[in-house]
Amino acid sequence: MLKQYETVFIATPVLSDAQIKEAVKKYRDLIVENGGEIVHEEDWGLKKLAYPIQKKTTGFYHLIEFKALPEFIEKLEIQYRRDERIIRFLTFAMDKHAVAYAERRRNNKSESKTKEE
Repeated sequence: MLKQYETVFIATPVLSDAQIKEAVKKYRDLIVENGGEIVHEEDWGLKKLAYPIQKKTTGFYHLIEFKALPEFIEKLEIQYRRDERIIRFLTFAMDKHAVAYAERRRNNKSESKTKEE
């Protein structure tokens, strides 16, 4: 049975836009190739870190919300650890309350974008 997960990773700030896009594509493809389904994705861009990681004070944040088999998470996290572009990551299983909250947050964002236009 597919469970819903959310993963956020921070890529090193020395990457170019093309390299960031390639890294994101790698993880999107990995999820889909392993029978997962991407529900939502957000690029948070370059942000200041709360504390230095590997002597870096900023990083590119990216969030992917997806459905996958529980066994896949270990594969995903092994890939994060092997990838020198990724300096931090966090993946967690979403319960029904987290899923509902994420849907409300997405709806609020889309409504505020519509109002701006």
